[in-house]
Amino acid sequence: MKLSLLKSAKKRIMKKNNTLFILAMSALVLQSCGNDEKSAVKVMADEVIPVKVMPLEKSGAGRTITVSGRFSTDDETYMSFKTGGIVQKVLVREGDFIRKGQLLATLDLTEIDALVGQAKIALDKAERDLKRVTSLNKDGFATLEQTQNAQTGRDVAFQQYESAKFNRKYSEIRALTDGYVLHKMINAGQLVSAGTPAFETNGAGKASWILKAGAGDVEWSAISIGDEASVSADVLQGKTLKAKVVRKSEGTDPYNGSFAVELAIEKRADVKLASGMFGTAEVSASGQSGLWSIPYEALLDGNAGEGFVFVTDDNKTAVKVPVKISSIEKNRVLISSGLENHRTLIVAGNAYLTDKSQIRITQ
Repeated sequence: MKLSLLKSAKKRIMKKNNTLFILAMSALVLQSCGNDEKSAVKVMADEVIPVKVMPLEKSGAGRTITVSGRFSTDDETYMSFKTGGIVQKVLVREGDFIRKGQLLATLDLTEIDALVGQAKIALDKAERDLKRVTSLNKDGFATLEQTQNAQTGRDVAFQQYESAKFNRKYSEIRALTDGYVLHKMINAGQLVSAGTPAFETNGAGKASWILKAGAGDVEWSAISIGDEASVSADVLQGKTLKAKVVRKSEGTDPYNGSFAVELAIEKRADVKLASGMFGTAEVSASGQSGLWSIPYEALLDGNAGEGFVFVTDDNKTAVKVPVKISSIEKNRVLISSGLENHRTLIVAGNAYLTDKSQIRITQ
């Protein structure tokens, strides 16, 4: 019995010692691994990474800016009635060729003709009153004031009659010049108010074609009146048209927030355009753009107008800097902000960098 108890106790002591030995060895192994990892991190931190750099300078004149918009003519016109009423006739359709003076639409003239008639009757009465008072004044039966008042009444009646006739004239819509109906916005029987657009017309290609495009604020500031451009469109089938910037808006479009830029296009007999077609222009901007132009490879993690680049100010340490992207062109990226206080951009070797990495500049 005593021998059995001694054997059991000996086994427990041996098992406990084995457990302690395993734990001690595990601690030694973990300590060794931790030291190795720390050493590896230290080696990486101490490694000097070779990089290539370029000076940071804002791009100036000579930048090519791409804008897009629709073709139009410089004589496109929205036509409407001077007075309100019920549309009686619409005599043209979209796409119709029209001649100068041609009747395009008319209102029901019942009411306006009645107003013209009333004004004419009032004018006739005022003229009779003036004639009678003038005659009485000559015979001494009317004062000068009465004569002058009668003259004023006649003049007011005449102006009211002229106004009624003017409204009658513009209760019809007639073509201002030879051209085409681009859009028709009314139909017979429709009740319209004064000034409601009824048609959009242009000058049958006799006027100059323009490209009405939109630009961002940075692009707008770089474009100047007179800058030359090259215009392309699907309808041109590979041809390009010479153009020139003729107008810049001084405010943003309230609907899309862009600035309007108009380009006058050269006239060519072999090119057929239509109002509303879409086109793109490459503008040789002569103004100062105020942007940094950097190689595409220098930008990291570009997303939704933002990204990162690495710069160095002491040629020894890399610094990760967030930047705002203005646009991405063929082989370069235009940066609008983020590089104001830096002088040198890292353009190669940046894939191996982290913030504060040690660097060595190579040729």
